[in-house]
This record gives sequence, structure tokens and C-alpha cells, in this order.
Amino acid sequence: MGRPGSGRRPDRRVGRPRREFKEATSMLDHLIKGATVVDGTGAPAFKADVGIRDGRIAVIGIVTEEARTTEDASGLVLAPGFVDPHTHYDAQLFWDPYATPSLNHGVTTVAAGNCGFTLAPLNPERPDDADYTRRMMSRVEGMSLVALEEGAPWSWSSFGEYLDALEGRIAVNAGFMVGHCALRRYVMGPDAIGGRPTGDQLAAMLRLLHDAMDAGAWGLSTTQSSTHSDGDGQPVASRHAGPQELLALSKAVGEHEGTQIEAIVAGCLDQFSDAEIDLLVEMSAAAGRPLNWNVLTIDSAVPERVPRQLLAGERARKAGGRVVALTMPILTPMNMSLGTFCALNLIPGWGPVLGLPVPERIAKLRDPRVRAEMLRQAGSKEAGVFRRLTNFGRYVIGDTYSEANRGLSGRVVRDIAEERGQEPFQCLVEICANDDLRTVLWPMPTDNDPASWALRAETWQHEDVLLGGSDAGAHLDRMCGAPYTTRFLGDCLRGRKLASLEQAVRMLTDDPAQLFGLRGRGRIQEGFHADLVLFDPERIDAGTATLVHDLPGDSPRLDSRAIGVRAVWVNGVEAIRDDVVTGAVPGRVLRSGRDTRTVATR
Repeated sequence: MGRPGSGRRPDRRVGRPRREFKEATSMLDHLIKGATVVDGTGAPAFKADVGIRDGRIAVIGIVTEEARTTEDASGLVLAPGFVDPHTHYDAQLFWDPYATPSLNHGVTTVAAGNCGFTLAPLNPERPDDADYTRRMMSRVEGMSLVALEEGAPWSWSSFGEYLDALEGRIAVNAGFMVGHCALRRYVMGPDAIGGRPTGDQLAAMLRLLHDAMDAGAWGLSTTQSSTHSDGDGQPVASRHAGPQELLALSKAVGEHEGTQIEAIVAGCLDQFSDAEIDLLVEMSAAAGRPLNWNVLTIDSAVPERVPRQLLAGERARKAGGRVVALTMPILTPMNMSLGTFCALNLIPGWGPVLGLPVPERIAKLRDPRVRAEMLRQAGSKEAGVFRRLTNFGRYVIGDTYSEANRGLSGRVVRDIAEERGQEPFQCLVEICANDDLRTVLWPMPTDNDPASWALRAETWQHEDVLLGGSDAGAHLDRMCGAPYTTRFLGDCLRGRKLASLEQAVRMLTDDPAQLFGLRGRGRIQEGFHADLVLFDPERIDAGTATLVHDLPGDSPRLDSRAIGVRAVWVNGVEAIRDDVVTGAVPGRVLRSGRDTRTVATR
């Protein structure tokens, strides 16, 4: 079956060992000898030497050319650098040019500017818009406000100036969509919240979008999700856009080479409405470009979800469009808290209670009638995918902060509740109240059963499904999705083995490269950019996520070390060696047209 963006099976001849020898025009920069090459096409692995020159893969096969440096890769796998199709590294790259921990886990190219949220353009006539943007990003994407304030220069106005501010100072390759919210804010100011643009305002938005794509934006990202609110608690700007505005912007995307659309609607969390499917299909067809959305949740307890969500792709093809679902190949735990904003706030009816000052919040949560109503709403149909978070007996207690909670870390709430003769939610509330609601809570996944994994393996093979959705760079102290690449490979090699190594590597490399139309990336092929990851197949994995305080302002985030990754090269330059950054910044800002080709849908 075809894969995203290709429309045909990969060329099985690509990257096969060469037995002929070329006369070298210059010495190789680096030679990797005796590696097991998995080239990204899905073709069988093969033993070969791989030589790098001037940032490109110069030769594959039995290589006798001299090289400035050489290493023995016997017993190790050499794969193309992984491509993460959904990140929020827009701000982090300024204080962390290495995009950690993604780079550590073999990711050499990231797509950012997703979900309608970007740091540019900013209207120079309204300096306060930068503060609004920072507060919005802090609320909606869980970024540290202090880090946003102290870690980025905020020296740009246009989207092109934002891209220029990153040029030459990053260690990964990064491409950026332009966010619909920023376009609206620039043109409409505060009226972007709650208002519809006039004809002149829509024309101004279109000019801004064209300017951004002329400068290299990959296309448009937008959100209509009911979970996305700004720093004031109001629906973000793009949620107020009507179909006419969205289709006009989509059409503009199709006027530029190498562009895409990324869109979020409320139904992404559970199941699309007919109107949402129609909107996604019409946007992609209007642009003549692929549209991807995030994230397809696969759960055997809800078997109707996958066919419903993939109906959008089926209808899109008939209409001359392409709609692709992103889905994660691992379970990424996200911690919860009754003290700070998290997914629990998004359960219908919970926001007003969890938004109260802490003493009032504790009093409400201790009220049996309030808890009963919260549990009723948590189990309602309107709660959608958030129902997955409401089996409070299955929560594991994380960090605690009071003497009353000593010894509870790592224990399951159900067991504690049985000991105390309490209902699980009541028990959880009392534990959190003892910590003034600072307790860290880890919900155990409800979809870790064999049937769910079998459904995932089947779904991954669908032509309208792409692996990804890490949200790396966002929700920093809540989740750590960046290591999905190494954890997935370890699972394929030594765990559930739901895909072969060759299939797994293709899904992490060539498939996203094809969807985005990346020029010369995603495969180990002569002439391609030397984005490479060398790893030990016996060890490849990701460490447990741990909280570190290394953001500007000493703000916390979850980090995970890479296990079994020997080295990562970006554009031929070693960027990681044994899970340590080298200090090199060989990454490039990937600009549409120059670095991406058009992936047409008709």
C-alpha cells in the first residue's frame, strides 16, 4: 500500500550497495565503515560503508577513498535522520539550538509553527502584541512564560525576520508553518478575538500570508479546537474564523511552491463531525496541498473512532485533496495536577472549579456534591477523549510535598483508597489537598491492551496515516513526546515487534519527508543531505522522563536521555555523540520552495 506523499511504492533500488568505484574529487570528510544501512525506503537492510563530503552523502558501498576521519560501525545501524512532523520548537530554539531532547533521539528535521500558533508576524505598531503572544503560548502550549520572556530576542516583526533570526544558529533543520492566530492578531488587533474580518482585513491577512510564504513559511496552520484558549482564557483568534476566511487562506497556500496546511478542529480529539470533515476536505482541495491534523488516538475500546477519522482522507481524495492523520506509535504519559492548568481543566464543567484560588478550590473539591457533579460531567459524552483521564483509581502518585504524603510517591490511588475506605477521587483530592494541590499525578493509560496495539499496527499501514505528533517543545513540564523515535525502534526490535526495522525507519524518515516534499532528505542516497543517525539495535531506547530545571529562569521541563544512539549528523556535521551535544550548529532553516517541493493532491 502506498505511503503518505508518495502515491507509489518506494524505489527498491535506491541506496543498494555499490561495487563500482569512482575517482574522488576530494577527500571525504567522514567515512562510516561497515554499518548496517537501513536507507529509509523500506528496502532490506544491507552492509555498506557511507562517505560524507560537503554535507552530502557522497558514496555508499565498499569505499576505498581517503577520509579526514573514519569510524567503525560494525554491528550498528545507520539510518536517515528522523523527521518529526509536529513540534513547537518555535521559541526553544533560541535558548536551545539543539532542540533537545529531539536531536539526542535522532531527529534531524522538525516541523514547527503548528496548531495556528507562531511567534511571528508581530505588528510593530502594537508592541504589546508580543506580550499577548507569550501569554497565549504559555497557556495553550504549556511553555514557561519566564523562558519565553528571557530566552527569545523578540526582535522581529515580519515572519521572514523571525526566520532570519534563527538562520545559522540551530543544530537541527527546522521548517515553520505560519500561524493563523498571528495573522489575525497582526491585522485585527484585539478584535481578532470574537470578530470576523472586513474585506480589507481579509485582504491584509492574505498579503501577510503570501509574504510569509515568500520568505519560506511552509504554509498555514490553524486551529478551531475548543481546548485552545489564550492567556486571558478566551478562545484563540483562529477559532473565530469562518469557512470563507479559512478557504481564502487555503487557496493562497496553493499559490506557492512546496507548501502545506496543518489544521486542528474540535473533533481531532475524538470523532469528527460531518461539518468538520467537509471543512478539512474543502481546505485541502482549495489549496491543492496536503493537510495534516493531530492527533489520531487509537483505542480498541472505541473501535469506531479510527474509521470515522480516516473518512476525512477518503473524502478528500475524491475532492482533489489529501487529509493525513498524525498518530503516535508509543504511549506518551502526561502528568496531571489539581493545582496548575492541565488537561483536567478541559473536562466540561471542571474549568470553573480548577480555576478558583487554591484555598477555595480545595474547599470545593472537598464538597461531596461538587465532586459528584464533576464525576458526572467527566463521564459524559461531551467529555469526549478526556474520559480517558477519569479513572482516578488508576492514577499513580508522583512527586509529593508534605509530611502527610510521605511514602505515597509511586503508589496507585486505588490501593491507597482501599486502605483508607475512600472513593478513589475523594482519596486523590485529599492527597493533593495535603500538598496544597502541588501533587504530581500520573494517569495510567487505558489503551495499553493487546487489541489496541494490534489496531495501531494495522492503522499505521494506512495511506492517510503518518507517525508523529510529539508536541516537542510544548507542555514542557507535563509530557515528553520527543523520544518517540528511539522508544518506537526499541519496541520494534525487542518488544512487541509490530513493524520490521526497515518499516519503522521508513515511517520515521522517508514518509514524513515525502509528505512535506523535503528536497534531498529522508533517505540514505548518494547526493542527499547527510542527515544520519547511528545506533545500536541491541540497546536503542529512551530513558524515563525526569524533571530538570534548565530553561531560562530555572523553569522546569521533562527530559529523557537517548539510549544506544552512537552519533547524529546534521548536514554532514556531527551534532550528537553518545547522547552529548557537540556544540556544532549545522542545522538549516528549511524554506518552502527552496528546500521543499510541491506535493500536489490532484
